[in-house]
Amino acid sequence: MLIETEDTPNPATLKFLPGRSVTGDSRPVDFGDADAAVGRSALAESLFDLPDVRRVFLGSDFVSITKADGVSWGDVKPVVLTALTEFFATGRPVLAGHQDTVEHDIAPEDKEVVAQIRELLDTRVRPAVAGDGGDIAFRGYKDGIVYLTMQGACSGCPSSRATLKHGVENMLRHYVPEVVAVEQVED
Repeated sequence: MLIETEDTPNPATLKFLPGRSVTGDSRPVDFGDADAAVGRSALAESLFDLPDVRRVFLGSDFVSITKADGVSWGDVKPVVLTALTEFFATGRPVLAGHQDTVEHDIAPEDKEVVAQIRELLDTRVRPAVAGDGGDIAFRGYKDGIVYLTMQGACSGCPSSRATLKHGVENMLRHYVPEVVAVEQVED
């Protein structure tokens, strides 16, 4: 199995492309630590067993790995490539069952605005951040404020705040006049 890699804007995160489906039609899943992966993804659990793996993000057709500070990709990359190759050779499912998402309640009067926000995020924002090895997840909307979570390579990326404020917020405010701000929330 040939697995390609791509750099991301976050120097601590590398994107691995196995040339096959990872989460498929399921939403991307971000595991901020080993405990979050337990019982939810055998692949993520096996990756967290490796030294120096600090975050695992599973996209539709890629895996983003965030390494520990102070180690080089030259040391981490071969170990991750071996683990990915061995896991995919087993044929085991990547995800176990239904994956829950954290989302705030939406007021009935905001449902139409939220539908517009989700559509813009899904069609214009998520494909762009997926190209960088990450994702952006909608978490809620209240009083003109959109709550989002940066995931994968985008989580902890030095440019993620600028992406949210100057890119996503400006675009949402342009197309959805009810939006006054975008705030980042952690899972």
